[in-house]
Amino acid sequence: MKEALPKSRSQAVVPAALIIPFVLITTCFALWGFANDITNPMVKAFSRILMMSNFEGSLVQFAFYGGYFVMAFPAAIFIKRYSYKSGILVGLGLYALGALLFFPASHAGLFWPFLTAYFILTCGLSFLETSANPYILSLGSEATSTRRLNLAQSFNPLGSLLGMFTAQQLILARLNRASASERAVLSPQQLQTVTTHDLTIIRGPYIVIAAVIAVMFILVLIARMPKNMDSDNSLRIRSTLRRLTGNKRYREGVVAQFFYVGAQIMCWTFIIHYAVMELGMEEAAAQGYNIAAMVIFASSRFICTYLLKYIKPGALLTALATAGGILVSGTILIRGLPGLICLVGVSACMSLMFPTIYGIALKGLGDDAKFGAAGLIMAILGGSVLPPLQGAIIDLGTVFRFSAVRVSFLLPLICFVVIAIFGRRTMKIHSQGIV
Repeated sequence: MKEALPKSRSQAVVPAALIIPFVLITTCFALWGFANDITNPMVKAFSRILMMSNFEGSLVQFAFYGGYFVMAFPAAIFIKRYSYKSGILVGLGLYALGALLFFPASHAGLFWPFLTAYFILTCGLSFLETSANPYILSLGSEATSTRRLNLAQSFNPLGSLLGMFTAQQLILARLNRASASERAVLSPQQLQTVTTHDLTIIRGPYIVIAAVIAVMFILVLIARMPKNMDSDNSLRIRSTLRRLTGNKRYREGVVAQFFYVGAQIMCWTFIIHYAVMELGMEEAAAQGYNIAAMVIFASSRFICTYLLKYIKPGALLTALATAGGILVSGTILIRGLPGLICLVGVSACMSLMFPTIYGIALKGLGDDAKFGAAGLIMAILGGSVLPPLQGAIIDLGTVFRFSAVRVSFLLPLICFVVIAIFGRRTMKIHSQGIV
């Protein structure tokens, strides 16, 4: 290891000849970051606008991340048959279509058309992530692949910040402030007027992002980009899956990714609930703490990407998961603003996790990485399954005389324990070549 580390330091993270493809694909990372983080605050917004419970509102996340799960494996088959570039183009097309569907959904005034739009949009994101993550890994030396993916992923929070700011300033701040209980006493005509106004506000940014995605589609379409690094387009699904399921490091990486994405979405989605229910804040003001969390997340990702030059990925992952668990414990045990600050601070610990788990799990898989990437994207199902469970806990109001919103963060705590175990095993077992 002492000899390999200086070699990886001396190599360019991105070869000069591949800068333009790297920049284009990295831009896609920011674009799906926007979609992810304009969506999280919509859980609370839809709950209020359509007078639903926290559990029902969290079905936004179920539809959103369910699209990742459903489309990841078909995306991998498509990419294997054609190319990473083709997969990215399909992803951008579905992303734009889903965003455009917000227009008819807002006119329908019902929840399920929005869920359908979110699902189609994230089918596109599933194609994008299944294509872009392994493509970035392939754009250069394997010795620098994890650093290269972390660098590309560092731009994901920039899109996320824009999504959060858009949600705060262009959506939440412009919604009618009437609560669900206040809306319940309005006349049917008044309620229809208020609801139509709010749903129109929600759809606006999605129509704009559809236009942006269309421009990005054209740029990727006309750009000269390297083909897959191998020319074997035969599927051989059964044998590939047999190798993947037999790889212990990969299997554990998929499990860790499931719990990581669940923890990330829960911590970011329910910051607003925590601030509103524990501190009595307005939703738009509470979203400011979400933005602060993302600023910390983005800054920490650049810092952690640099630290990977000197610290093994498994070691850094273990340390950050442990710190994340401690901070979530503070959110559970400490009331008021200090608990909220702990929750915001968790984002510093999460910054490294997705790309590092991804890079560890795919390392050395070769052509199997195309299907391996699909498994890791399917693991985003954690963001679909776990937030509704947390929302159901929050709906209880109190749990054994404790605030249910604080108790609900036991779920992210469990997630960080699982991630820390994976990081530890990466150092102690998988680094020795036992897979």
